[in-house]
Amino acid sequence: MDHISGYQTYLIDEKHASDNTVLSYLRDVRQFASYLSDLGVAPEDVSVQNVSDYVALLKEKGKSSATIARAVASLRGFYSYLSVMDIIDRNPVEHILIEHTRRELPQILTEHEIDRLLSQPDLSTPKGLRDKAMIEVLYASGIRVSELISLNVDDIDLQGETLRCTNRGGARVVPLYHGAVVALREYLSNVRPLLLNDRSTAALFVNMSGERMSRQGFWKIIKTYQASAGIRKEITPHTLRHSFAAHLLSNGADLRSVQEMLGHSDPSSTHLYTKLVKQDLKSVYRNSHPKA
Repeated sequence: MDHISGYQTYLIDEKHASDNTVLSYLRDVRQFASYLSDLGVAPEDVSVQNVSDYVALLKEKGKSSATIARAVASLRGFYSYLSVMDIIDRNPVEHILIEHTRRELPQILTEHEIDRLLSQPDLSTPKGLRDKAMIEVLYASGIRVSELISLNVDDIDLQGETLRCTNRGGARVVPLYHGAVVALREYLSNVRPLLLNDRSTAALFVNMSGERMSRQGFWKIIKTYQASAGIRKEITPHTLRHSFAAHLLSNGADLRSVQEMLGHSDPSSTHLYTKLVKQDLKSVYRNSHPKA
């Protein structure tokens, strides 16, 4: 087994890292390995200078400070693993300094923009009914896109108006608002049976070929509706998740409850949304108060 494959196994089995974390770390490590290959240097023979030169190259290519910081963090984790496995004597990334970056606040949609997005699917077609159900569930629950497309039919409790979301970090139950339940019930009763090729398929959401919806397929759908809704903000795979959290907090939800629904193990991840809410309140105050 090569070192990168071993690291992947280590992240999954020992660190219980999420799918997105594993993909992100491995992408950064493989890009560095490709850089090393051009130099004729094996990953286990890397020097501190090699790493410093690579960081300088990323800066020359115009990579953002956040991207560079993430790449260095990924490499630090990889070489820490090699050190633990006694493949190397010291971690060449351990003392690499990077510029401190201010964590950018995530983009969110307003409640009006959410309504516009939800009104785009054509509910006279099976595709539109399916798309409506997917977007409703994503905004209703705040789950990740990877979690959305991994849902199975058995994860949905229409009577209890909840869904069960399972990942490597464990499982959590998230409530759904009534509109999402209605959209799901319509999809499950009248659309999903029409799309399925294999009746034994467990996947909740399937594409028009009857196979489990892919992340890429879903975001093509979102991009299409973003354009038709006239939303000019750049929507990312996490936009509805960010919007869900910020809207809950701005309407009085407590931070701990939002943390549980999002599945954040680190409270600081959820705390970021409180800054979003404060920023929004300041904007409203400046724009509305006659003395501001």
